[in-house]
Amino acid sequence: MSYELINHTVKNHVLVIEFNRPQTLNALNDQITKETTTAIKKAARDPEIRAIVITGSGRGFTSGADLSSGDALKAQSNGKPAGMGDHLAKVYHPLIAAITSIEKPVIAAVNGITAGIGFGIALACDMTIASDRAAFTLVFSNIGLVPDGGVSWMLPRMIGYKKAYELYMTSEKIPADKAHALGFVNQVVPHDQLMEVTMATAEKLASGPTLAFGLTKRAMRQAADQSFGDALKQEVHHQNTAGRSEDAAEGVLAFLQKRPADFKGK
Repeated sequence: MSYELINHTVKNHVLVIEFNRPQTLNALNDQITKETTTAIKKAARDPEIRAIVITGSGRGFTSGADLSSGDALKAQSNGKPAGMGDHLAKVYHPLIAAITSIEKPVIAAVNGITAGIGFGIALACDMTIASDRAAFTLVFSNIGLVPDGGVSWMLPRMIGYKKAYELYMTSEKIPADKAHALGFVNQVVPHDQLMEVTMATAEKLASGPTLAFGLTKRAMRQAADQSFGDALKQEVHHQNTAGRSEDAAEGVLAFLQKRPADFKGK
């Protein structure tokens, strides 16, 4: 499949998806959102892809939903904006679901401003590496809307309710170092080293035990809605699955032979 609004490259088992509307700070319209969702879903079925990086071209990661495109915000005859919930569920939620459900590591390489639902995309990724020029803002309160893209679920669990609600109310622009201190960014690096560091991390993950990574991702995300006892039961199930894998056999053999494991992602 050819893509028009994202750059799509694969190197060393790592898929790099780059939002490519730099003139709008990579604002997300229907097309770019659907192209990204399609690329991730295809990667889920491709055994050659074992890690994913999402980033943006130009100065921004993404400025959020493109309200000027007419896709996300339509005028009604009385001049009031149309409700956006159905559009959100149809276009943007599938992208968040694709990121959180794919059983391969997904890294956000945040190169600049990320706002609105772009904030949700960064939170949904398994890791976030940010340029020292990056900044995050919710912006929803500025336009009379509520957080979406899973932000209202993810952010309070990461940084606590009071701080999350404060960031929503104020629409404060959060620089990368503060985002790291709050806990929703894993690492901050010099801007010109962002992709080098991110790709080194992604390639390391892509050479790891992909099945075990995926099962762990599933277990941790499921555990957020489970009792401790249910989480323990899930661990047993996932460990049985992982333990029967080729990677587990290789890992044990490599340990006994005192050599690095050569994982195949199987």
